Amino acid sequence: MSTNKLDISLTHELKALKQEGRVKAPERIIEKYILPKDKFGPRYKLVGNDNEFIRLNSNSYLSLSNHSKLADAADTATCEFGVGPGAVRFIDGTFIHHDRLEKRIAAFVDKPAAKIFNSAYTSNCGLALSISNNKTHWIGDQLNHNSIIRAMRISNIPSINKGIFNHNDMTDLKRCLDQVSPDIERVIVIFDGIFSMRGDYAPINEINKICKAYDSKFKDGVITVVDDSHGIGAYGNTGRGTSDFCNASPDIIIGTFGKAFGVNGGFIAASNTIVESVRQKADTYIYTNPLSVADCAAAVTAIDICDSDEGLKLLKNLKERTAQFRQGLEKLGKESIPGPHPVVPLMIRDTKKTHDLVKFLFDQGVLVVGLTFPVVPKGDETIRFQINACHTFADIEYVIELLNNFK
Repeated sequence: MSTNKLDISLTHELKALKQEGRVKAPERIIEKYILPKDKFGPRYKLVGNDNEFIRLNSNSYLSLSNHSKLADAADTATCEFGVGPGAVRFIDGTFIHHDRLEKRIAAFVDKPAAKIFNSAYTSNCGLALSISNNKTHWIGDQLNHNSIIRAMRISNIPSINKGIFNHNDMTDLKRCLDQVSPDIERVIVIFDGIFSMRGDYAPINEINKICKAYDSKFKDGVITVVDDSHGIGAYGNTGRGTSDFCNASPDIIIGTFGKAFGVNGGFIAASNTIVESVRQKADTYIYTNPLSVADCAAAVTAIDICDSDEGLKLLKNLKERTAQFRQGLEKLGKESIPGPHPVVPLMIRDTKKTHDLVKFLFDQGVLVVGLTFPVVPKGDETIRFQINACHTFADIEYVIELLNNFK
């Protein structure tokens, strides 16, 4: 037996992806981290390239992944317990560091309990498997992340029990709630906190108010869920995410340790009963090894930093650099989507010009993400810039000057 015939078919499928404009470029390999120097922040070296690059395509909003305290915590935990858990959680694969992280993140987002996963993606899928039954109806925002879309698909409910409302359109959310069948027992309204391609946010306070008006219509109520992976740690006055910014919290919070916290893993934070249901029913939790103790110890340390004066200083610089970049774009007459989040989209609205600008920036030592058709509709071509706390005033001025020089 061989895979020759399968390889031929898959080659045709890959060619089709390329013709559709959906094929991904070869992955660049980072080979060196260069410490901040003079007035500039850190730079990176790529294999096969002599440039030193500033990353404006990183989710590490607080720039904690290179923090010495995180590295020390990971080293200490690894030396004590080893590099891997050796089993899934319910077969004695739970270590003290898993328990500490669950308690710490629950307290940070002000929920009674939390359960940690390998990623926010598996957290979303695990939640869907845990709280859905044949009398459940799911409603999601039109621009929800792929992990939420996937979660709704695997929730084992018929397609008629799903609704999609136009992005951040509260009138359309009401339409979806009005269309729920009267025999439904529970409704789940799920949305991103920060929409990662746009940098705008879900108005949780408004969503909660609308859902509360419908709550009594259903036996198990209307449950609100936010995936705040791009918000937690990087947004709001205390870095607690979109709930902090909106001064309103949903019933369930999903998040990640892999962005602002600079580590790995995801979590679900909710009531004790919901979290226990997740532990008992979520396939993506039950049948896979957990995070390493190194990840857990580093993540607890990251949360502690976020919850300290040092964290507030990082958050302050992040806000200032984001404002500096947005103001720079405005002075250049460039179009963006308003908002205070460090995801800053630059609307190019032309595929060729988007590709040209991404290449120009790359040649000048700047890494960004370009989004073109068919990933986005024609006319919505965008370059996504992501500001991090390690970026300096000089870094941002350098990038603004490059944008000014591009013709």
